Amino acid sequence: MILSDFDLENMIRAKRIVIEPFDKEIIRENGVDLRISDEIGRHNPERGADFVVDPSNPEHVNNEYVLEKSAEGNIIKPHEQVLMSTIEYLKMPDTLMGFVEQRSTWARHGLMLPPTIIDAGFEGNITLEVFNSSSHGILLRPGMRFAHVIFAATLNKVSNDYKGKYLGQRGVRVPKVIST
Repeated sequence: MILSDFDLENMIRAKRIVIEPFDKEIIRENGVDLRISDEIGRHNPERGADFVVDPSNPEHVNNEYVLEKSAEGNIIKPHEQVLMSTIEYLKMPDTLMGFVEQRSTWARHGLMLPPTIIDAGFEGNITLEVFNSSSHGILLRPGMRFAHVIFAATLNKVSNDYKGKYLGQRGVRVPKVIST
């Protein structure tokens, strides 16, 4: 079952879903809009096009991105993939999960966001993987509504809520090392 605006308002009021900071304007018909922060993760410019990232090598993964902040906004260059973060910090109960999608206006400008799942029991800012497929740069200002979460109730309380590396993340979180 997908939650409506009525369901979401009641769950937020009862603190069953926690969204901080919260603004009633982000509640939509059947979900919640998320705003982008001032932080961006760009691929390390010291690595050339010939560099091959080994996702199981901690040194490669830990130096894959350079984090930057800009209060005025961040320009995503043509054909650039970046990591961004939401302003909102979410705390999910063990009876809900969320589907994160990009707001369609941004797709019409050429930005792409792969679908992201927010697991039951997760809490933290949401890291967004954004790709600019257009031939021009696109400016994203902090506070702009960028993504949309559709909340779905699980049939039962999950017995194994989220306890992964990204639990409690603040700001952009770079990828984890993948074990072989």
